[in-house]
Amino acid sequence: MASGSLDRAVVVTGASTGIGRAAVAKAVREGAHAFASVRRAADAGGLKAEFGEAVTPLLFDVCDEAAVRAGAAQVAQILGDRRLFGLVNNAGVAVPGPLLHLDTEELRRQFEINLFGVHNVTRAFADLLGADPERAGKPGRIVMISSVGGQNGAPFVGPYASSKFALEGYAQSLRRELMLYGVDVIVIGPGAVATPIWDKAEQNDLDRFSNTPYGPMLKGVADFMLQQGREGLPADHVGDLIWFCLTHPKPKVRYAILRRPFMDRTLPRLLDQRFVDKIYAKRLGFPKRP
Repeated sequence: MASGSLDRAVVVTGASTGIGRAAVAKAVREGAHAFASVRRAADAGGLKAEFGEAVTPLLFDVCDEAAVRAGAAQVAQILGDRRLFGLVNNAGVAVPGPLLHLDTEELRRQFEINLFGVHNVTRAFADLLGADPERAGKPGRIVMISSVGGQNGAPFVGPYASSKFALEGYAQSLRRELMLYGVDVIVIGPGAVATPIWDKAEQNDLDRFSNTPYGPMLKGVADFMLQQGREGLPADHVGDLIWFCLTHPKPKVRYAILRRPFMDRTLPRLLDQRFVDKIYAKRLGFPKRP
């Protein structure tokens, strides 16, 4: 028998580490039952070891639509006639590199996970959240984990930024459509968070771009990205904000959570974008152009 309240049950994707793991931990502390999606059985075992019966692991890759739907059926069986309290679309990856030298297949993989995977999960769990009128309880909420990169496209993370820009548009349209069912959609745009996503990005061999005109700049960019991630916000800060979004009676439609909000969000919005371009060019060592 599941422990933790099934009346406040949440599904969290990408729950093996980072923000997803923090969201699961916060939900459990608040007395909720968490359905935590992971791709590996070892990660499922780790969740059970840490959280016990308060967590039900779901084994699926968000890109595998059939597996996602099987996970939703598993949740539906446990919930009975209840509605799902919340869905946290967190699973994602970062594909780095200069856009002109990235194969289309790499860009497609970025979107398959960060956008199409979100679509797979959202559709699969929509009935549990409120699209099925036969279920009991208040409609649930969806929290989308975007990024500061969902509103600002930095060099060499173009695939990631593009997918997050797309996610923000998807979430806005979805929010307005789901008013039909009373299901709210809230976006969270974190800045750098101490999460393994950027360590995973390091595993992408940037040396393959060393023979391009961008080669001299890439090592500095990679080091900067990793430093930002490792010195970023603790993941549990985002986990706390996720729970706030799921439970606040009148949440905003979007929240930014940044270590340096003025420098990372406010100032770039105030400055002329051509001036921001020049700042990037200077930092990256681009040659001056007439």
